[in-house]
Amino acid sequence: MRKKAGIIRCQQTEDLCPGTSDFLVATNGSHAFEELGPTEIVGFVSCGGCPGKRAVTRAKMLVDRGADAIVLASCISHGNPIGFACPHYEQMRAAIERKIGAEILLLTYTH
Repeated sequence: MRKKAGIIRCQQTEDLCPGTSDFLVATNGSHAFEELGPTEIVGFVSCGGCPGKRAVTRAKMLVDRGADAIVLASCISHGNPIGFACPHYEQMRAAIERKIGAEILLLTYTH
């Protein structure tokens, strides 16, 4: 059975990046998606803007809509494409982990 994931992206980079690479690596099961294999995206949402508090409830929403994994896009963790990672990344990641629980995989980058 094909795995399903929800991707959370940085709101500040959405006008610079349409997410094309995120969808490609998920579909192909490459990069961060290697352990899942080819993956269907059930949702592609932003963090809601700094400091990313909305990412927590959005992660839960994606799980409620069928996501087996939550993925923080590379714009959050690595700063792609602008070279500036989210200063709230660690706190956001920890809060999402607490909300979704250990049974849902949390990937920390896309490509």
